[in-house]
Amino acid sequence: MPKFCANLTWLFTERPFMERFRAAREAGFEAVEVLFPYDCPVQQMRDELVWNDLRFVLMNCPPPNATGGPQGFAAIPGLQDRFRRDFERCLRYAQVLRPEHIHIMAGAAEGAEAEAVFIDNLKWAAARAPRQGLTIEPINRADMPGYFLSDFATAARILDAVGADNLRLQFDAYHAQHITGDAMAAWAAHGARAAHVQVAGFPRRDEPVAGAIDYPAFFARLDADGYRGWVSGEYRPAGRTEAGLGWSG
Repeated sequence: MPKFCANLTWLFTERPFMERFRAAREAGFEAVEVLFPYDCPVQQMRDELVWNDLRFVLMNCPPPNATGGPQGFAAIPGLQDRFRRDFERCLRYAQVLRPEHIHIMAGAAEGAEAEAVFIDNLKWAAARAPRQGLTIEPINRADMPGYFLSDFATAARILDAVGADNLRLQFDAYHAQHITGDAMAAWAAHGARAAHVQVAGFPRRDEPVAGAIDYPAFFARLDADGYRGWVSGEYRPAGRTEAGLGWSG
């Protein structure tokens, strides 16, 4: 079975945020991710990671939270300076939290100019933090209208254009199913580029146990393909988080 981690932005929300680290450890997770940790005391988060013997897998860039702010700037023409300022702030958090990966969000944009800006910003970020793992993630436009990086072919083309060893694909099976209609086929075509995987049920984005994606088969495929990264539960629990953790073994 793959290595599973918990997304603390989505899971264990029955508890105050700082208590979710302990809850994840008590549920058997050895690693966690937090999408937007910027509104929390960074040293306190680091302390929770250490006290609960948890690895920190992923955080998003830029800092604006997921409750109405723009979902990234990296592909938006004219906002290169904004992206780079935010990336510097993200790195300051990363120095304390030590994430394995930083997901760079493209934002809402379209066209060749946006792609060129995205590539240029990613090249800059990869060179600015050469020892930091970075990811880009195709996200479906039903959930995030107008998001620039909304298909895997574009992601592959951008990764090739940037050509940085520390920039790889973030593969979310829920988004892959939404975008392509076949998450397994999307993994077969693009999984070799992936450094991080996220899972959720389709179409309700609840526990990854039923629906259009055969998760036992998907997890077996990850093992068969030699995937060694983390697989994160990024979903909305149908009930209490602990009641739906059967998928994680």
